[in-house]
Order: sequence, then structure tokens, then C-alpha cells
Amino acid sequence: MTQDTLQDWLSAFRHRAVAAGISADTLGLALTSVGFRDDVLEKERNQAEFTRRIWDYLDRAVSNERIAAGRTALQTHRDLLDRIETHYGVDRQIVVAIWGLESNFGAVRGDVPTIAALATLAATNRRGAYFESELIAALRIVQAGDVAASGLKGSWAGAMGHTQFMPSNYLTLAVDFDGDGRRDIWGNDPTDALASTAAYLAKWGWQKKQAWGVEIVLPQGFDYGLAGDKVQKPVAEWQALGVIRAGSEALPDHGPAWVLLPGGARGAAFLICPNFHVIEHYNRADAYVLAVGHLGDRIMGGGPILTPWPCDLRALTRDEGIDLQHRLTQAGFDTGGADGRIGPRTQNALRAFQTSLGLVPDGFASAEILSHLPAKRDQA
Repeated sequence: MTQDTLQDWLSAFRHRAVAAGISADTLGLALTSVGFRDDVLEKERNQAEFTRRIWDYLDRAVSNERIAAGRTALQTHRDLLDRIETHYGVDRQIVVAIWGLESNFGAVRGDVPTIAALATLAATNRRGAYFESELIAALRIVQAGDVAASGLKGSWAGAMGHTQFMPSNYLTLAVDFDGDGRRDIWGNDPTDALASTAAYLAKWGWQKKQAWGVEIVLPQGFDYGLAGDKVQKPVAEWQALGVIRAGSEALPDHGPAWVLLPGGARGAAFLICPNFHVIEHYNRADAYVLAVGHLGDRIMGGGPILTPWPCDLRALTRDEGIDLQHRLTQAGFDTGGADGRIGPRTQNALRAFQTSLGLVPDGFASAEILSHLPAKRDQA
């Protein structure tokens, strides 16, 4: 796509925006200087949650520096976090961990013009309808006077402020916690942003003082067909199967739980609790949710992941991931599309394929697994 073709798309979009209630004046102010963003498309193709090995991703996301900064943030904003936790019932360390991952505690809030980013993605992305809806939400924010179009900046994907709210989430869930008459998630004061994040998690059912998950040790002979989010059991049943917590503590019982193997059968295993799914509403990538949960634990004094990772394995490239998805689908194991992102649907398809060959069904997308799949057929 070029700037000219983006302008053609924007011309058609203006009619849809007016039908959605956006005024001609707002469109004139917000869209006049919108430019096509090649950098946005490049970042969309190379998201760290989907392109790095899980252990590399966690090393960066939960670094010693970020843990120390999180502990400092916890003390600096103790009174504010007390009030937020009391009001929304969301544990402070999870709010702080999201803040740390999303903007490095406010230091990197993003400088990409939100409207240009969303227009670029809406015009070119397979999820165009979603990004168009977010673009309309961003225009509603401008139209309401919450922020000028020029001040609407954030990440390549259109997320904004200290904790990177998408525009639609801002409209429905952002709060004016400091009572100054504005829901300000962009300014230097993080009060509204942190409270808005707690309100968001509370809306999706966060349970206070309950774990997101814990590292576990699986027994010898464990049936890896039981791994994955399709199999949820009470903690007592996992214990009866020989699942124990890594270290010496007992397994927490916070309702039905499932086994996650982000590094395959050779890596660390986790028993995942319902709060994990709440964080997924912020970002559905398992790597992201693990990082938020683990960073929150480390900020509160928890220890590192104990099980070694299989660091000899490499991550699939995006093109290899797409190839894997095509091959699985052609072999009769539906991945729901081919975008190079190895999410739950691809993992479940991979488990079924591994089971059909008598391989360990851990759902781990390694380069080795490609050798077991027939080559992708050319489309007629």
C-alpha cells in the first residue's frame, strides 16, 4: 500500500465514520495529515510475544532491572495502589506488572500517532474490521474532547498511555480516579491509567489474592494429552495424577486449572488458574500473560522459574510458523488460519497431529516438527 491508496481507503472510510456518528469537523481535524506507516506493518509482523522463544521473552520481560523498578514503583505509589486495590479488588502487583510490561513504568508510552497507526492497520490487515472499529473509537475520544488528535499517541497497534489501553477500552472502562474531571491515561501522572487497568481486570472477573498460576513438576509417565486449555480439572484431581508444585509449597486451589507447557515437554510446566484468563483479555499471547504473572510474583518477592528451559531449541520464524499452519491444516488439523502466530488453536491442532504419530503431544512448535509434516501443496 502507498500513501495514495491509503487516502483512497480513507475517502471511503469517511462515509462509514459519519454513519457511526463522527462529525465532519472531527474527521477534518483528525484525518487531514494521516500518513501511511510502514513501521507499523513491520512491527505487526514481528511481535515479540510470537517471534521469540519463551525463555528469551521472559528474560527481557522479567529482567532483574524490571523487577527492581517494579518494587520501587510499588513503594513510590503505595498509597495510590492501596486505594486502587481496595476499590477494585485487583492485586496491586498485577497492575504494576502490566504497567512495567506495557510502558516500562511510564518511561516508554509510545510516540506513534494513534490515528495513523489504526488507519494503516485497518486498510491493510486481515483484522481490518477490528482496527477500523478502534479507529472510530479513537475519533470518538477526539470528538469528546478528551485529548487533541495530535496528542493521541501510543504503540504501533493503537494502544495508548501508561498501560496501553486500546481506544474502545478507554471509552468503556477508563476512569477518572483522581477526580479532576478528565480520564487522563497519557500524562505523567499514572493515577487514572493504573486505576483504569484495575477497573479493566475487575470487569473481566479478577479474583483478589488468587494466583494466576504456579510452576509445577509433572510425574514420570504424565499423559501429555492432558496438557492444554481444553482439559481443566480440579486441583485435587491433578494432585491425584502426581502433579506437584515446583519447590516445597502446596498447590493453590482456586478452581478448575489446566496445564500449560510454553516450552514443550522439556521446559517448565505451569498449572494455570482462572485469573490467567483475566489477564488474557489484555493480551491473548501466553508469553505475555506468563510475563505479567511472573513479574508480579517477583515484584512481591517470589523466586525465579526453577525448571531449565530447552535453550538448544530455536523459535520458528514467522514464515516457518505460517508454513507449519498450512501443513497442519492440509493434513486435516485445523489451525484456524495461517498467520505465523502459534496460539492455542494451532497448539491444539499440533497436539492432535503429534498424537496421530505417537509423538509426545506437548503442542510445542519446534523446527523439528516440520520434518514430520508433508510439504505444503501449491494451490491450484
